[in-house]
Amino acid sequence: MGIETRFPRKHDAFTARCHDAGQTLPTPLLLRYVPGDYNCLHQDLYGEHVFPIQMTILLSKPERDFTGGQFVMTEQRSRMQSRAEVVPLSQGDAVFFAVHHRPVQGTRGPYRVNMRHGVSRLRSGRWHMLCSASSSTTRLRRSAYSFSSK
Repeated sequence: MGIETRFPRKHDAFTARCHDAGQTLPTPLLLRYVPGDYNCLHQDLYGEHVFPIQMTILLSKPERDFTGGQFVMTEQRSRMQSRAEVVPLSQGDAVFFAVHHRPVQGTRGPYRVNMRHGVSRLRSGRWHMLCSASSSTTRLRRSAYSFSSK
């Protein structure tokens, strides 16, 4: 896929690489949404060193705690329409996804597509999700793409 970045075999070595680049604070996020809130499609690329896989865990129970607020991913394919995918999550489910690119097999071999993720507008209730914004250790206090109607 033409990506030169290689990742160390041990997490400590990756953490040291991040710290050497000034990325010294962890990035776990606890997101909370209320009716009208949403999260625009985006990529969590914070700092020079970003691990390619991200994880989120839904803490609230759909239909009991909230309605709306679906986790959405899009794949931006070259010379084609973007493709959206809603990931159905139940309380406690985790989703692992590509932070920036993912490989796709084409007729001429593998190529990479851009990935973005977000959350659709929350219609009712309260929605909570735990996120590992990236495995780099850059500081992020609140998602720059989270919007509140309040």
